[in-house]
Amino acid sequence: MASRPGVLRVGDRVFFEDIEHIVVGIEGVAVRLHGDDGRDQALLLPYLLSSDGFALVGTAGDQAEFASAGVLESLPPGAVAEARFWERHVAEVECGLPADAPPGTRPKPEYDPACTILAERERAKAAELAALGRPVGRRTLQRMRARYRAQGLLGLVDHRAMRPTSPTGRADQRVIDAIIRAIGEETDTSTGTRSRLMRRVERLLETEHGPGAVAMPSRAAFYRLVEQLSTGRHTFSAATTRRQNANRPAGPFTPTMASRPGEQVQIDTTKLDLLAVLDDGTVRRPELTIAVDIATRTICAAVLRPESTKAVDAALLLAKMLVPEPMRPAWPQALAASASRLPHARLLAIDARFEHAAAKPVIVPETIVTDHGTVYLSQTFTAACQRLGISVQLAHPGTPTDKGVVERTFSSINTLFCQHVASYTGRDVSRRGVDPARKAAFSLPELDDLLQEWVIHWQMRPHDGLVHPFLPGRSLSPNDVYALQVAASGYLPMPLGPSDYIELLPVTWRVINDYGIRIAHRTYDAPDLAAYRRRSSGVAVQRGKWEVHYDPHDLSHVFVRNHRDGGWITAEWTLLPLVARPFSDALWCQARRQVVERGQDGDDQTAVARALDALLRRAERDVTEPSGDVPPPRAAIPLRAPTEPGEDDIDGEGDAPTELAKVIPFGVFDPFSEEDYR
Repeated sequence: MASRPGVLRVGDRVFFEDIEHIVVGIEGVAVRLHGDDGRDQALLLPYLLSSDGFALVGTAGDQAEFASAGVLESLPPGAVAEARFWERHVAEVECGLPADAPPGTRPKPEYDPACTILAERERAKAAELAALGRPVGRRTLQRMRARYRAQGLLGLVDHRAMRPTSPTGRADQRVIDAIIRAIGEETDTSTGTRSRLMRRVERLLETEHGPGAVAMPSRAAFYRLVEQLSTGRHTFSAATTRRQNANRPAGPFTPTMASRPGEQVQIDTTKLDLLAVLDDGTVRRPELTIAVDIATRTICAAVLRPESTKAVDAALLLAKMLVPEPMRPAWPQALAASASRLPHARLLAIDARFEHAAAKPVIVPETIVTDHGTVYLSQTFTAACQRLGISVQLAHPGTPTDKGVVERTFSSINTLFCQHVASYTGRDVSRRGVDPARKAAFSLPELDDLLQEWVIHWQMRPHDGLVHPFLPGRSLSPNDVYALQVAASGYLPMPLGPSDYIELLPVTWRVINDYGIRIAHRTYDAPDLAAYRRRSSGVAVQRGKWEVHYDPHDLSHVFVRNHRDGGWITAEWTLLPLVARPFSDALWCQARRQVVERGQDGDDQTAVARALDALLRRAERDVTEPSGDVPPPRAAIPLRAPTEPGEDDIDGEGDAPTELAKVIPFGVFDPFSEEDYR
């Protein structure tokens, strides 16, 4: 019954010759227009419709609105049934047959358009409805016919049934505004009850409108209002979920896209949901730092540390990304790059390091996305990115969606790896078993070996977020996507030498004395330093001191830049033969604390070395003996290194020279910042 689309009618507004006009008359193929500039003109309809710039701006009256299935389903069933009842009778008045008449039905004599006029059909329908107990006037039938022509079935629906219902009913708007404000203030506070919220709303209303100016609803009505207004905000449930929801962006979420390997890499750090036995024998949750490539979902590198990740860990993570992962002795041959879907032969022809590499690609990052953690804002990390030609993009504060891929990867690691380890703790206390620390059986190096092997399996596992337009419905693995994309973007290796790794380490400036170099109560020396003792480095800004790089996870030796002749000089700790193996700064501080607790001098390197050796041997014994109970966790109280720049650079009696030993570096964790050494 509605007007057929594509018909120009009187009252329509059209755009013609850069001016809006209204159609004031149509006679045959002629159209009369009245422009907004006051001019009237008559045109042939074909000329008007075919002219450049012609457009239909608006139709006469309201735009026809037709009832879709979704609109009808949103209405009360009784209102829809009533509308269909009237549709049957209005259609019979219009065309002689009811709307639901089967094909071939002949109209009744009183409704036959060939024998009757519209006024006669209206009178007949009014009489019929009065006999059915639904009396209606002729003018009402005419209004129904007009609405049915304009809107179809929707025009016959009672408009009272189409009014949107308010979830808050007839509640005072001032009370609603106060409830919304109070719910918003609950975001950063500890979770409370509805009664506390009710008292806060009362105080807000008294402050804004005066005591007794706004009547509070009953407790039951107030709770119903709160239930409607707090939907999806977790106001009375977990505070962490409430804060996470508040951090969501207000606009539509746009997924992060990348078209080639390394275009964007996301880096983040989190604590794993499992326990490990550390080098000092304590049991704690290690911290994991990973780098995830957006284009391929490749875990480019993963670094485990016992506690707090340092800037040097993030810098060395970059170096680890740029070299192939070597096959380890215990790994099966199926994890080798030569047995995977990676283009091993092509990569080997470009980079010889892939000969014995595992099935994980080398991805050189172009842009790295990180949060505002102090690790990623440190000079060590930013200088490493600048040296490697990597751009750093900081995420918005408190917006984890800016690096959602790496956040989701952490969840996959917890579900696919951590929960299968004996010392799994669960993501919170409510999911934790009974004393998981007693089940901790892996040391940190052993746990790291398991994690690195799992990462290779991750590279071969199909990922739901990786699809190819020519392979619809098939999930690809990170290695599959890398093999497809590297064929288009290519691979250019970035070889790193020993000096490049040293450059990524933290730096401090020291004087070369007769006894060597002293850092944090430790003395380092080497035969190559003999020619530079008590000499200036020539760096005037640093008052003639020498640049020293150190690894906080292996303090057995340091690296001194030779400002005179170029290159690096490796200096080892003079008392290194007294300890079982290399050590970190955390173990050194714990050994010094034990020496001080025994009443000895904490600056006595020999006493600290013996305490350090005993600590390492005891920790090794606790890890290797399967029948012994794991010692309970105990936080070490570190003794801070000297903070004055030249405290250790004064002349004095040094320790007796000792024969240096060859030591294989063994990385362990350091929870302190490199600024302690400056």
